[in-house]
Amino acid sequence: MIEVIFLIALALIWLVFAAISDSRTTEIPNWLNFSLIIFALGFRFFYSFFSLKDFGFFYQGLIGLGVFLILGNLLYYSRAFAGGDSKLMISLGVILPFSTNWAINVELFISFIFLFLAVGSVYGFITSGYFAAKNFKEFKKEFVKRNKQLAKFTFPIMVIGLAVMVLSIFYAGILLYLGIVIFVLPLLYVYTKAVDEACMIKKRKPEELMEGDWLYNDIKIGNKEIKASWGGLTKENIRLMKKNKKEILIRAGVVFAPVFLASFLALIYFYFFNYSLFSTLWNSLW
Repeated sequence: MIEVIFLIALALIWLVFAAISDSRTTEIPNWLNFSLIIFALGFRFFYSFFSLKDFGFFYQGLIGLGVFLILGNLLYYSRAFAGGDSKLMISLGVILPFSTNWAINVELFISFIFLFLAVGSVYGFITSGYFAAKNFKEFKKEFVKRNKQLAKFTFPIMVIGLAVMVLSIFYAGILLYLGIVIFVLPLLYVYTKAVDEACMIKKRKPEELMEGDWLYNDIKIGNKEIKASWGGLTKENIRLMKKNKKEILIRAGVVFAPVFLASFLALIYFYFFNYSLFSTLWNSLW
């Protein structure tokens, strides 16, 4: 059990630092994510070698790293996560396999992802609501505009959601929840796009730019064009912009590292202090 306590403590320390860094600079440094992977794998290796005399504990860490490497890259290339967030997700893959039993670790993975989605949804709703309220006139105008533009796509999906909810009357189980999700998703998409366009576009002076900032649109400086890519601005891009001395439109991101910390704490609470409650909630969905 001491090895699990050490991994939990290690993750909590790194997650607190990640949350502080993300809140202050909107960036999670690579060294923070990579050092968590190195320390966790190093601990797993030496603990397996000297205490357990068996490398199952170490191998589970490698498997967790592989699983979350795939998950983190999927989230990054689908543009759900920025680079720092995806790397933090990958690094947690080394921490989460608390057991040498693969079945238990799979349950831990699924539980963490479930909690992460739940916490992230609440956090995202609160933060986006704050930005929408702060810029209400711009948000309202953008929401109406987007809703009209996307009506031919959103309306059929909402009808499908209603149909699934009706089916849940005859087929009990997860269909009701599925129908609600299908019905709400189009509205959430329009809402999110409206918040993004009306509230998250900021003007920055070149000297205020940081590596990784997202350009709102492509810009041309002299005979060079800088693309608005998901990877963000490079040091070379910023150097060119400083020569231009014009304000740049940047797409601001939401600080998301606190969600990792809250989700990890929730996982620890449910698994080690109130597993029966989590099991009841989980089984109620099915």
